[in-house]
Amino acid sequence: MGIVINLFLLVPASIVFFAAGFFLGRFFLERLGTTKVLEAEERAVQIVQEAQKEANEYKDLKVTEVNQEWKKKRREFDQEVVIKNNKFNQMQKQVQQREGQLKKQAQDNRDMERRLQDHRKENEQVQESVTLRAAELERIISEQNERLESISGLQSEDARQMLIDNMISKAREEATETIHQIHEEAEQEAERLAEKTLLTAIQRITFEQATENALSVVHIQTDELKGRIIGREGRNIKAFENATGVDIIVDDTPEVVILSCFDPLRRELAKLTLQKLLSEGVIHPVAIEKAYEDASKEIADVIMSAGEDALSSLQLPDMPAEVVKTVGKMKFHTVYGQNLLQHSREVAMLAGVMATELKLDARLAKRAGLLHDIGLVLPATDEPHAISGRNFLKRFNESGVVLNAIAAHHGEVEKESPIAELVDAANVISLSRPGARGAMTADGNVKRLESLEEIAKGFPGVIKTYALQAGREIRVIVEGDNVSDSQADVLAHDIAHKIESEAQYPGQIKVAIVREKRSVAYAK
Repeated sequence: MGIVINLFLLVPASIVFFAAGFFLGRFFLERLGTTKVLEAEERAVQIVQEAQKEANEYKDLKVTEVNQEWKKKRREFDQEVVIKNNKFNQMQKQVQQREGQLKKQAQDNRDMERRLQDHRKENEQVQESVTLRAAELERIISEQNERLESISGLQSEDARQMLIDNMISKAREEATETIHQIHEEAEQEAERLAEKTLLTAIQRITFEQATENALSVVHIQTDELKGRIIGREGRNIKAFENATGVDIIVDDTPEVVILSCFDPLRRELAKLTLQKLLSEGVIHPVAIEKAYEDASKEIADVIMSAGEDALSSLQLPDMPAEVVKTVGKMKFHTVYGQNLLQHSREVAMLAGVMATELKLDARLAKRAGLLHDIGLVLPATDEPHAISGRNFLKRFNESGVVLNAIAAHHGEVEKESPIAELVDAANVISLSRPGARGAMTADGNVKRLESLEEIAKGFPGVIKTYALQAGREIRVIVEGDNVSDSQADVLAHDIAHKIESEAQYPGQIKVAIVREKRSVAYAK
């Protein structure tokens, strides 16, 4: 120990300090390394534990997922097994039912075969009996012929010739009657065909009839607007009437203003003008003129659209714009209480259907039917509307068949084609249907029929009267003892004359007199 101290004393101080620092640094480094190693070991242990924990959790999760997937597959398998078992059971039941049906069918076949054998035996017996009966009848006929020859003194050949002559004479009589019957059946068939053609056309065409008058009603929101429509000292109502040419009636009827004019186009234009004024809420002479101009443009579009729709519904393309516009104006005109455009479309469709039934040109028939009354919307002239309509369409190189049908539908010119006849017939049909000429309801049509029956009942000797075929025929039953055949003819003419003078009707009405005579006797 002393030696070490002595040596230490002999070493310089700097070396001493260096050595001391070296040892101290090494000591601290060893302590620090030991601490780090311990911490690293602890961290490694912690990481291993966490990894082990995550591995266990992942393992549990996967096990759970596998179990769930297995359970799902098991459920699906069980459901599939149940479905297949049900199908198998159903097929087994069907097979059993089919086996039962086959067994029943086999039994039925055996029963049928047994019945057929029984019928065959019965037929054989019947055939044998018929053979025996035929031989017996042949023998009896031979004996009867011999007796007839001995009684009549005629040989069989002579009797046969006499029978042939009688049969030829009778056949000639029957042939004459047959020829007469064939003529009657041919006439009836022609009438039936004509009736079928008309009925087919009528039944395939359905239109609602509407009766228009000279008034249009405009509904307003409040009665306060009536004062604004009249204006100060009536200046607004005067300006409206001057601009539209329509009389406006403002009375005590609540929330209603009435427009009066016989021209339906002017009336519709005035109605649209008033509606525009009411919607804008500004009513004075300048606004009235502007609204009238706007309404005129809108009505022009409506007219063009109505004409195009009519042509489209009838499948009639290639018409000049002026003709289409004139057709559209029919929407605002009437004929015998019917809307003119609707009536013209109906005539076109009726004529087209009848032309198709008769193997004629349906397109020309529909074209003539639509344009037949176009003269009614043209400016007034001294010519009948049929002639003016034909002259108007001549400017557009219309077909000669169509022009003739238009000019001839009221008899102004002769009909030159079957199309003209069809258009005339379709026009009469359209005007005579229920709803035409003001009879727009079933009650109006019934009243017209009752009035025809009452006219015929007023003559002496008449028992009963019946109006048939929608009023196209009156059947009158008279007393056979009091009215003779010649008197029946006179009575028919008298009834027809009275109907002409007192009733209003389209087309013609047939008056048929039926004499009823009853002969009664009693057996005691």
